[in-house]
Amino acid sequence: MTLDELRNLNPREIGDWPLPVQLGLLVIVFVIVLGGGYYFVWADQMQALDDGRAKEEQLKTAYKEKKLKAINLDAYRQQLLEIQQSFGALLKQLPNKSEMETLLTEVNQAGVGRGLQFELFRPGVETKTSEFAELPIDIRINGSYHDLAAFVSDVAQLSRIVTLGNLQLTAGKDGMLAMQAVAKTYRSLDEAELQAMRQADADAKKKKH
Repeated sequence: MTLDELRNLNPREIGDWPLPVQLGLLVIVFVIVLGGGYYFVWADQMQALDDGRAKEEQLKTAYKEKKLKAINLDAYRQQLLEIQQSFGALLKQLPNKSEMETLLTEVNQAGVGRGLQFELFRPGVETKTSEFAELPIDIRINGSYHDLAAFVSDVAQLSRIVTLGNLQLTAGKDGMLAMQAVAKTYRSLDEAELQAMRQADADAKKKKH
């Protein structure tokens, strides 16, 4: 069929058109309808379907994680109980405020008992947490290597928790050594201090909200 014949076709008499032309027109209409349906209807539905699939994967992952936690819940509870018991045992090793002076004396006597000479024994500023208070002590002592090592061992074996950090050894006179360190001791908080800490935490949470 020529181009001139196509131009002469009457749109009002489609039923009289040649069969190939009718089929071609049908294909064109079908493509237009299909494209319009996808653009105006199906595109949004396809996007919603993709979003739904992504959400489904997220939910599956969250479900698996929660299921795993539920299966191991008893084990987690047992571990938490053991941690709480261990922490409670450590807290019992801490002196209270009235016993701190005795503990400081014990640290001092550990050095004097080994024949060491203290050049500095200066308690610092106490730092409080929600469970205990930490007191740093700057110390500088002189003595032989053997006596200094014995002093460190004696401090580690005290009935109360005392740690030594920031150790620095320098050569002194007559073959002696000078050791500078920060000893940290810890004490439990009394009820008034615990109440004050709880109140401070509560006030801080109110300010955030």
